[in-house]
Amino acid sequence: MNKVYACVDGLANTTAVIDCAVWAAQRLDVPLEFLHVLERHPERAAVSDYSGAIGLDAQESLLQELSELDEQRSKLAQEAGRRLLVGARERASAAGVSRHDARLRHGELVDTVLEMEPDARLFVLGEHYHATKPSKLHLDHHVERVIRSVKRAVLVATGERFEEPRCFVIAFDGSPTACKTIETVARSPMLVGLPVLIAMAGSDTTQARRQLDESRRALEAAGFSVQTEMVPGEPEQALPQLLKEQGAPLLVMGAYGHSRIRHLIVGSTTTTLLRVSDVPVLILR
Repeated sequence: MNKVYACVDGLANTTAVIDCAVWAAQRLDVPLEFLHVLERHPERAAVSDYSGAIGLDAQESLLQELSELDEQRSKLAQEAGRRLLVGARERASAAGVSRHDARLRHGELVDTVLEMEPDARLFVLGEHYHATKPSKLHLDHHVERVIRSVKRAVLVATGERFEEPRCFVIAFDGSPTACKTIETVARSPMLVGLPVLIAMAGSDTTQARRQLDESRRALEAAGFSVQTEMVPGEPEQALPQLLKEQGAPLLVMGAYGHSRIRHLIVGSTTTTLLRVSDVPVLILR
C-alpha cells in the first residue's frame, strides 16, 4: 500500500481530482500515479455489427467503413488519454510532486482499480452528478462501484475546484464503523496537524455525549486539536449546513456502519452526504 492512484477522465472536475491527489500524496509522502481507463461503451460497441441490416451489395464496403471509423475513434481516444496524462503529470510536477507516473488502460474502471488495489494507499476520483437537495439519490455509478468494490480509502472530489482543507469534519454516529474511522484517522499521517470537528447528528443523549467524549480523547491522544458538536436533525439535513460553517473542510466518514450509515451506499446516508457535499469527502474502510 504505497501509492495514491488518481482516476482522471478529462471531464469538468479533472483538475480538482489532480489537485486533490497531489495534496493527498504530499500529505502521505507516497508516490502518485494517474490512471486513465478507456472504457468500451455498449452503444459504441454495437457500431461494428450491422451485418444483418445491410444489403449484400453494400455490406462489405459499409462494414469496412464502420470498422475504419471505429478504429479512428479508438486512436483518437488513446491520443486524448495520453495528452490528459501528460497534462496531469505536468500539473503534479508544478505542484512539487517528484514521484509520479501515469498509466493508460483499456477495460472497466472498477476492474482496473481492483487490479491496482494491492499497491494502493488511496484512490482519488471525481463525482460528476452533484445534487442540490438532501434527498435519497443514486450516486455517480463510477464512484459508487469503486467505493463498493475496493477495501482502500477513497477520496472524492465533489466540485470542479479543489481548495486545500484547513480542517476536517468526521461524520460520527457512534457505530463500530464510526469508531474504527476515529482509530484510522488517529493512525494516519494524512490529516496530522489539521483541526478536527467530530459531528454527531440526532438526539442529544448521555450515551451520545459519552461516545463523542471517548472519540475526542482518542484523537487528542494522537495529537489532534479536537472539538465535538451535537447537531439536531437527520445527518443528511444537518451536516451539510455544518460543513458550510467550517470554511474549507474535508468531510471524513466510514463507508458502512451499524446504524443509518450501515446500508450499502445506494439509498444510504453515505450516498446522500456525498451527493450534496460541497467539500471533498474521504471514505474510510
